[in-house]
Amino acid sequence: MGMTKTQILDYLSKKTGVTKKVTGQLIQELVYLSYKEAKKSFVIPGLGKLVLVDRKARMGRNPKTGEQIQIPAKKVVKFRIAKQAKDAILIYKK
Repeated sequence: MGMTKTQILDYLSKKTGVTKKVTGQLIQELVYLSYKEAKKSFVIPGLGKLVLVDRKARMGRNPKTGEQIQIPAKKVVKFRIAKQAKDAILIYKK
């Protein structure tokens, strides 16, 4: 299981010497900013970027009945991981 919000706040506040409250506010503002800017793509250097993607309409299949259905076009949010992050994660995984 990954780190909890409390564990992240504790780690970052110790590393930066800032209180947990200030660290929490900083993370919350980063999250709000990413929501607001995702339409234009929001980049976190070294980690990746949030992008808004148009998904085309397509044919799908109802898994229960096997009947073909039309899936409408829609916008989806995707996170594209940076190459630097991929490389670093794969090194730590070994």
